[in-house]
Amino acid sequence: MIDEVDAVELFLLKGASIKLAVEEANSNPRVSRSIAEENASVKASVSQFSAEVRDNAVMMAEHYKLFYMLENDIRRLIDDTLTEDNKGPDWWDKYAPDSAKIEFKGNLQREQDAGFTPRSDNPLDYVTFGQLGDIIRANYSLFGGILSNQKAMGRVMFSLNNLRGPIAHCGLLAEDEVDRLKLTVKDWFRLLEGPK
Repeated sequence: MIDEVDAVELFLLKGASIKLAVEEANSNPRVSRSIAEENASVKASVSQFSAEVRDNAVMMAEHYKLFYMLENDIRRLIDDTLTEDNKGPDWWDKYAPDSAKIEFKGNLQREQDAGFTPRSDNPLDYVTFGQLGDIIRANYSLFGGILSNQKAMGRVMFSLNNLRGPIAHCGLLAEDEVDRLKLTVKDWFRLLEGPK
């Protein structure tokens, strides 16, 4: 019984300690003012654009979020599959096709020359969406148990790559293309159901 009482008292003390730390952080006027000033600055910048541009940005942000999640999920699938299938974490050197290696080197060099902060240690984060499809195709024997059909995978990746253009380059998707994006995402997840 003493152990339970001690555990409850310790829990309450830790909770009180955390509460004080949170209250202290929230009451720091310098931090609160900094966040408020940053938000006000962004709002002031956004308000300078026309209502039409702001409305389009809100609409396209939803498509960008969907594509962002999908593209990064595909990157993870590739990395996990090639890492776990006895290729190890160094699979890139042996199993990435030359097109992906060239794309990686070019994008990395361009960012280094511009003095940008490296976006990642993973070469996959530097390749375009088209190269992700090339990597899957080049190693399809490893993805065949995950994806239901190689031809269908190629069609889905082709469609996604075409839809990616207006999304990634601040264009607008026509209503038909919004429908196509939704259907193609469904097609991707159907592919992930594996061979039947």
